[in-house]
Amino acid sequence: MIITSILAIGFANYLQAQFTQVELFSGFDKTDFTLYSSYSIIASGALSINTLAFFQKFKDEMAQGFNEIGVQPTLFWNINKNIAIGPSFYYNSVAGYSERLSAKFTLKKSWVLFVIIPTVTHSEQTGASYAEAFAQFQFNTAINKKVSLWLNGQFLTVWDAFEKHSRSFQQLRAGVSYNGHQFGIGVDFDQYGQKPIEKSSFGLYFRKTL
Repeated sequence: MIITSILAIGFANYLQAQFTQVELFSGFDKTDFTLYSSYSIIASGALSINTLAFFQKFKDEMAQGFNEIGVQPTLFWNINKNIAIGPSFYYNSVAGYSERLSAKFTLKKSWVLFVIIPTVTHSEQTGASYAEAFAQFQFNTAINKKVSLWLNGQFLTVWDAFEKHSRSFQQLRAGVSYNGHQFGIGVDFDQYGQKPIEKSSFGLYFRKTL
């Protein structure tokens, strides 16, 4: 996974990525590594590729079945600065391969970012379809030219056949950014299955935008 992440960062930089962000979160219960990059493939910015790669490992031996690796490149047609739509191909170490169609709604200011991505998906492993909704927010306030306070959140819910709960999570981060290096405390809440098995983890995180 480390080698894959390094290659992904290098590939994104080679293609002159407009935005690449890496985050490491680690606590008593699990460790997460996430990489996200976005770059335009034409000068007008009408088409862009967003790539998400993540690795999640629980430290409790009894929870090893919930470990995950995921990679998802998405081709977005940016209708305007707030709305985009496009297909993606997703691999997950638990759920296998799937084809997806997503819409992205973005509100971005200097101090706030809010994103909602609803998705419909077809799973190659099960042959079934499912619905997914992802939301993200970021708030920041500057203390001086080098230091700012940050509050981040990510939320996901997945429903098999559009009616049976499969997977959800809520990830919250609060920290300080110094010269572009963000660090602080975080908490993850994970839910699995129709009668959700719940996992939670508190820890520290480090995030860097390249």
